[in-house]
Amino acid sequence: MTQQPHVLIVEDEDAQREVLAYNLEAEGFRVSRAENGEEALICVEEDAPDVMVLDWMMPYLSGIEVCRRIKMKPETRGIPIIMLSARSEEVDKVRGLETGADDYVVKPYSVSELMARVRTQLRRVRPATVGQVLTFDDIVLDAETHRVTRGDNALKLGPTEFRLLTTFMEKPGRVWSRDTLLDRVWGRDIYVDTRTVDVHVGRLRKVLTQFGGEDPVRTVRGAGYALG
Repeated sequence: MTQQPHVLIVEDEDAQREVLAYNLEAEGFRVSRAENGEEALICVEEDAPDVMVLDWMMPYLSGIEVCRRIKMKPETRGIPIIMLSARSEEVDKVRGLETGADDYVVKPYSVSELMARVRTQLRRVRPATVGQVLTFDDIVLDAETHRVTRGDNALKLGPTEFRLLTTFMEKPGRVWSRDTLLDRVWGRDIYVDTRTVDVHVGRLRKVLTQFGGEDPVRTVRGAGYALG
C-alpha cells in the first residue's frame, strides 16, 4: 500500500477540528491537529503534511502569517494550503491567495466540498494516493491495480520497492534524502537503519533494468536519490 496521505488541520475551534479530522480519517487520511498558528509551525517542522487545512482567525499567530512563513521556506513552500475563513469579501480572498494559499474556503462550508478540495490538492502533490496512473519515460505505474510496466514488460516489485518507485515517480527530478525516504516509505513510527534504503534502492534498480534499458534512479552523492 502507498503511504497514507497526511493532512494537517489547523483550527482553534475544537468541534470543527474534530469533525474535519473524523471525516478525513474515515477516508483513509493520516491526520495531525494543531490548535493555533505556533503549534502549526512546529507540526510542519516535525512532520510535514501533504496538505494543510488552515484557519485564518486564530490566537497567537494568524493563519495568514502561518501561510506566509511556510511559503517563504524552500523546504515547505510546496505544501498545498487550503485557507478557511469567515471572511467572504473578495479582497480577503485575494489577500489569502496572494499570501500563498492554494485554495480558499469560506465558512460555513460543506465538509464534503472541503474533502473534494483536499483530494484536488493531493492530485497535484501525491497523485498515486488518489489512484492516478504515473508515467516516467517508458515506466508506467498504476497505483490502483498495483501494476508496473516498463515498455512491453510487466515488472514484479515487492511492497517496499513499489512504495519507493511511487515516491520517485510522483516527483521526478527531486532529490530525496535517505531520512525523508524512510519517513515517506516506511513511516515515521518504524525504526529502520538508513542503510536499508540503499538495499531497497538497489533491488528497485535491479527490477527496473532486468529487461534492459538505462537505470533511471540517480545517486546524488551526500544527498540521496532521484528519478531522472
